Amino acid sequence: MIILLSPAKTLDYETPVPLQTHSISGHLGQSEELIKELRKKDPHDLSKLMGLSEKLANLNFERNMNWQRPTALSEEARQAIFAFKGDVYTGLSVYSLKKADIKFLNKHVRILSGLYGILKPLDLMSPYRLEMGTKLKNSKGKDLYDFWGSDITESINKSISSHKNKTILNLASVEYFSSVKQQALDGKVVSPVFKDYKNGKYKIISFFAKKARGLMTRYVVENQVDSPKNISGFNYDGYKYSKQESTDQNPVFLRKN
Repeated sequence: MIILLSPAKTLDYETPVPLQTHSISGHLGQSEELIKELRKKDPHDLSKLMGLSEKLANLNFERNMNWQRPTALSEEARQAIFAFKGDVYTGLSVYSLKKADIKFLNKHVRILSGLYGILKPLDLMSPYRLEMGTKLKNSKGKDLYDFWGSDITESINKSISSHKNKTILNLASVEYFSSVKQQALDGKVVSPVFKDYKNGKYKIISFFAKKARGLMTRYVVENQVDSPKNISGFNYDGYKYSKQESTDQNPVFLRKN
C-alpha cells in the first residue's frame, strides 16, 4: 500500500534532523527545467503568478536563484519529511517517530510536489515554493499538470510494484492528486474523508481534515497497516470510523468534540 500526501507551503530548515540517511529524487532533471523557468521571473512576476506577498515573493526569488541539485545533506538540503511543516505534518509529527517507523514511512509514503514531481520521505529537498496548481508556462504546456504528464503516475506504479497490496491511499488534496492519472494506476484508490461536528452536523473543516491526513499517516506507520480494510481502526485524536457513511472508495471518519 502506498500513501500519497501533499507537500506544505511552510518549510523548516532549522530544526536539526535526527538521522543522516537520505536518498536522491528521481526527477531532478525536470526540477532543473522548472527552476530555469522560475529564474526568468522577478519578485513582482512571482507575486502575480502565485499570489504572494512582497516578502514571500522576495524570499522565493532568492530561493530560485540559489537553488542547486540537492545531492548531499546541508543547511539548504534536507530530507523532505523533515522539511515540510504544515497542518498535515503537524498531525504526522515525524520527529517523534522511531527510526523503524521512518523506515516504514519511507517505503509506504510518497509526497507529491510541483517542483520535484514526487518525493520519497528521505529524498533530499532544497527549499522552494511552487504549488501544483500554478499556471507556469513551460516546454510541455500551460501548467504543471502538462509538465509532469504521466511521470508522477509512472513513479507511483514503480513504487507499488514491490508491494503485495496494490492500494493507493490518497491523503493528498484535490490540487495535488489531480497530477495523478487514475486510469493508469496499477492499483485501486481509496480516499478517506474526515468530518468534524459543527453547528449541529458533521462537515469537512479544512484545517482539521489536513491534520487528520497526517494523523492517519502516523496511524498507518505506527501500526504497520498494509491493507485498506485495516484503516477502519483509525482512532487518533477522537476520530471514529463510520460504517454507515463509508464506501469502499471513501471511508468516512467522524469526530465530535
